Amino acid sequence: MDTQTWIYLAVGGSFVLYFVIAILSRAGSTDDFYVAGGGVGPVANGMATAADWMSAASFISMAGLIAFLGYNASPYLMGWTGGFVLLALLLAPYLRKFGSFTVPAFIGARYDSNVARSVAILCLIVASITYVIGQMKGVGVAFGRFLEVEFETGVLIGMAVVFVYSVLGGMKGITYTQIAQYVVLIFAFTVPAIFISIQLTGVALPQIGLGARLADGSGLYLLDKLNATITDLGFDRFTDPEHSTLNIALLTLSLMLGTAGLPHVIIRFFTVRRVADARKSVGWALVFIAILYTTAPAVGAMARLNLMQTVQSAPVGAANANLDYAARPDWFRTWENTGLLAFEDKNGDGRIQYYNDKNPAFADEAAGYGWAGNELTTVDRDIMVLANPEIANLPAWVIALVAAGGVAAALSTAAGLLLAISSAISHDLLKSMVMPQISEKGELLAGRLAMIGAILVAGYLGINPPGFAAEVVALAFGLAASSIFPALLLGIFYKRMNREGVISGMLAGLGTTIAYIFLFKGVFFIPGTNLFPDTATYWWFGLQPEAFGAIGAAINFAVAFGVCAVTRPPSAELQRLVESIRSPGQLKTD
Repeated sequence: MDTQTWIYLAVGGSFVLYFVIAILSRAGSTDDFYVAGGGVGPVANGMATAADWMSAASFISMAGLIAFLGYNASPYLMGWTGGFVLLALLLAPYLRKFGSFTVPAFIGARYDSNVARSVAILCLIVASITYVIGQMKGVGVAFGRFLEVEFETGVLIGMAVVFVYSVLGGMKGITYTQIAQYVVLIFAFTVPAIFISIQLTGVALPQIGLGARLADGSGLYLLDKLNATITDLGFDRFTDPEHSTLNIALLTLSLMLGTAGLPHVIIRFFTVRRVADARKSVGWALVFIAILYTTAPAVGAMARLNLMQTVQSAPVGAANANLDYAARPDWFRTWENTGLLAFEDKNGDGRIQYYNDKNPAFADEAAGYGWAGNELTTVDRDIMVLANPEIANLPAWVIALVAAGGVAAALSTAAGLLLAISSAISHDLLKSMVMPQISEKGELLAGRLAMIGAILVAGYLGINPPGFAAEVVALAFGLAASSIFPALLLGIFYKRMNREGVISGMLAGLGTTIAYIFLFKGVFFIPGTNLFPDTATYWWFGLQPEAFGAIGAAINFAVAFGVCAVTRPPSAELQRLVESIRSPGQLKTD
């Protein structure tokens, strides 16, 4: 069979599997729709959490970031995994014990304030919508390439698939679908990595292959070869830091706090039976996540080396140094059709020059070779993982497996985010504040309608994305870190914190973080509407917008403590409630 047939079978087969699971696990009550009936085991929930967590940003975009940023992408690895440790130690078991299965419900009950609940809903929707943009971008990239349709059409197909199993099954359907999606995506990520590691280094484990010598007899280590290849073309060394240590540290912290504060992950810990199972679920999720995250650096490095050696096929300056455009491989032609890879023959020699023309020193050298600028004008970072098996000439079934995995990763997280948005609107806003007398059937209908609306918004923003997937997702983490995480942490560990303090803190943290993002990314992250160029030269104290969430969190804490100090403490009953959260025994509040 040819590659495209394999792709149709793999992607189509996975869709059939997801639809069957959704039909068999159709939600018949709000308990099923919101928390899967609360009967999921810790191992299964850990696997579902891992799939919910490992989004298009993890599967598609993170290795692409590593491929182009090298060392500077390390905060994404450390922050996204380290945040799960914070979640396990500081939040998950206590929130599960409290019993309010959404973030706004916890904040509303803990601070005895519908205003606090409303602000939490606002924070949740802002962070979740920003996050889901990256997932829909990933859906469009995967479908656009592997179903050979336009990017926009790919997003629409993804919307339809998510609609079926999310609206029909709710959390119950999403949970069991995500377990299947985890199996698909982890095989899809690791199998090609093993193939390519063997191909380049002779070592089967990619984690070890990253630090191994090349199998071509040169005696060079893989990373040394990569450094030499890209620096010969004017790019920075793969293993050298670009930004300040402060920026790297705060970006890592922002991603960690954002991970611990993301509502679509927190809600997963209400699908288990007991408080102890919530902690076990986090542990299992970390195990399942580590399989992909320890493989990603190798995938990124190997993808970059394969790309560079494909385009730069001979030593710099040689007559045949660059790839002949007319003889470009099939994978290059295929990705050109998506618009995510583009070439412009600026000097009319029929060959592809790919180098850093913004490096003045190398630009002068390149001019001596007759090169007239970087001719690979578009290389979308989000294509690197999906294109890597094709660049490496792997078997067709492996390419198809990657297609199914990329789609699974994007759809699994999109579904979780959409459910978090839906429950915030139907349960926290409608049921808890606007229409408390609504029936369970009416609330279930409202939840499904809210999810349909969220899917439409997510699809529109996915078709008009402000950046590549991991970049947009990092902004979402900053928003969650600056608004939700401090409110949860203070609600559990500081009984003196009152409603005035937490409301002021959330608004201050969210507001300052959005303002900083708008300055450098533009209004609603639309390029061209920003007041300052998004470069290190203009960033305040050298902090990129993705790293500002940690500063926003610090502002949140400072404002919350300041306002709390000059206002009345919460009632004695509320303070006893906070103490009981951390004490053995059962507690149920909503």
